[in-house]
Amino acid sequence: MVLKLTLEYDGGSYSGWQLQPRHDSIQGRIEAALERIFSTPVRVYGSGRTDAGVHARGQVASILLPRPFDPAELQRALNAMLPADIVMLDISPAPDDFEPRRAARSRVYEYRVLNRKLASAFEYRYSWLVRDRLDLAAMNCAARIFVGEHDFAAFRSLGTEVRTTVRRVIASRWTRDADVFLYRVEATSFLRHMVRAMVAAMVDVGRGKLTVDKIATILAARDRHAAPANAPPGGLYLVEVRY
Repeated sequence: MVLKLTLEYDGGSYSGWQLQPRHDSIQGRIEAALERIFSTPVRVYGSGRTDAGVHARGQVASILLPRPFDPAELQRALNAMLPADIVMLDISPAPDDFEPRRAARSRVYEYRVLNRKLASAFEYRYSWLVRDRLDLAAMNCAARIFVGEHDFAAFRSLGTEVRTTVRRVIASRWTRDADVFLYRVEATSFLRHMVRAMVAAMVDVGRGKLTVDKIATILAARDRHAAPANAPPGGLYLVEVRY
């Protein structure tokens, strides 16, 4: 029996989603809990990897049960065993051939920027503190450049092997609520660190350090060294995987 898991987590204390030797990961925590329940190893397959410090409000994963088990009971058991910063939002039956990574039509990420002079005792793990004044209109002009199918080689982690660096961005937009700037982006798939690199470039536009035209130039040049360093991981959230 294949089950679809939908979960949220605070990634601040973990090395990321993926199981890693001698590191504390989200996948590792869930697999350890499942092994306690079933007395045998159970592999968890995620819809994608989130890096160290990155959060999720709607990560999706799948498991193949070694024996029948009521999904609602399993959800209760896992939430009782997992730490408070990992929560199973839903567990439901899935088709036998369900693969959360390959079946996904798109993924939605959000990035939070706290734009004020003083740090926040509550937001420091969950947003990027930018003290410079930001121009929302300019950042949205830059955000629109990313919409469509482009080669995002300039906005990715170097050294990561991928078949192609071309990706299709469906939506890309900034909004503001008081001193929080929120970036929401949807794409069919993302390169590693792609969103954080894009955010850093758009924030530089908001600061007046880069022009909107320069973003288009960097994108077309496909040179990672031409783009700013990545924004910090703590402001990034995987919010939804769409099927």
